[in-house]
Amino acid sequence: MSNPRKPFRVLFVCMGNICRSPAAEIVCSKLLSESDLRDSVEIDSAGTIGYHSGKGPDSRMAATLKARGYPIFGRARQVQPQDLEDFDLILVADEENLADVRRLDRDGSRSAKIKLLVDYCENHDAPRVPDPYYGGQSGFEEVADLVEDACAGLLAQLRAR
Repeated sequence: MSNPRKPFRVLFVCMGNICRSPAAEIVCSKLLSESDLRDSVEIDSAGTIGYHSGKGPDSRMAATLKARGYPIFGRARQVQPQDLEDFDLILVADEENLADVRRLDRDGSRSAKIKLLVDYCENHDAPRVPDPYYGGQSGFEEVADLVEDACAGLLAQLRAR
């Protein structure tokens, strides 16, 4: 028997959709597959720019996640105005992404569903998920730590609703 309820849809967004947002999608996907929410939540990721469209996750981010036991998948795409309609929650990596996505919401009617991913962290107190692209390995580890925390917190809140 199929679930008659529409799945709750979450979109993770960063700038290029090759580091932070695919990391969130990959981590959340694994957590969902191991949870009671696997059939009631759908996830995706996108970037505020289309420069990397069609490319897979950054090799350094992929290696960091693979070392933590996550399967690597996905192709970059740019966030579209229709995504604000199609997704129930849009979680962005930082304040710049927040401003960019909110600009797509011309009348402001969907602003309540656009939030920072770190708002769901339970064990880290961080203002944003920093962009690790131009840094060293420690930046990718920090992203993975924050994303794991935020995704676990997200699933806990979704479970409680």
